[in-house]
Amino acid sequence: MGKGTNYVAKVPDENGYIHYTDEEHQVWHELITRQKKVLPGRACAEYIAALDRLDLPENRVPQCEDVSRVLRAHTGWEVAPVPALINFTDFFNLLASKRFPAASFIRRRDEMEYLQEPDIFHEIFGHTPLLTDPRFAAFTHAYGKAGAAARKEDRPMLARLYWFTVEFGLIHRPDEGLRTYGAGVVSSSGETTYALESPEPQRKPFDPLDVLRTPYRIDIYQPIYFVIESFDTLFEVAQMDLLGLIEQARKMGMHPPAFPPKEAATA
Repeated sequence: MGKGTNYVAKVPDENGYIHYTDEEHQVWHELITRQKKVLPGRACAEYIAALDRLDLPENRVPQCEDVSRVLRAHTGWEVAPVPALINFTDFFNLLASKRFPAASFIRRRDEMEYLQEPDIFHEIFGHTPLLTDPRFAAFTHAYGKAGAAARKEDRPMLARLYWFTVEFGLIHRPDEGLRTYGAGVVSSSGETTYALESPEPQRKPFDPLDVLRTPYRIDIYQPIYFVIESFDTLFEVAQMDLLGLIEQARKMGMHPPAFPPKEAATA
């Protein structure tokens, strides 16, 4: 959901098959095997179980239809290959129809450690496993429907709810301690350890109004993470009047940014 991209989308052929090069398959292999070593003891039990259900290949980039077949069996969702970046309207409409938009390209080697744009590894490895969980899937569906019905001026605020849960959410339970479930964390080896182990970021109890009032930047490790106690929390949020919450948050006023302003690009 942005304005520019450094990548060209892979276009499916007439049979819906996306052709990747040997180098792209190798990049996938290195990303997934590395991340699978990082996540035990850091990703929550629900994510680990969901990743096992998805049974993603390690030696090649998975096809969207292969992932969709598993999602349909569990929650009725499927994956829709899209260009690298899509607008808010398309994004919300896809989620509202239980179709998760997945950018079809995979990152280059010079961006293995950090990628500002979502690629197929982030989308499939990070996002789709938890769409097999009915509570998480219900939250994502409700979010999409709220976004599709929202006014244009409300959508950036609604994006905060997605950012601090689906993308960068943490979870804490007595039996596990602090764990991650957000796609932006579980798909990043650097942010996985930073989000859970660094003394630098704030880790705040999840409150939807607080989340809606909190600004974020997409090009840095997050200075603030919100922590849920259970996926039941997200299911409960899915039943709320999300657009009504936006109005409440707006009346309460926005929090000041917890990060410095982004430096302007120089010529």
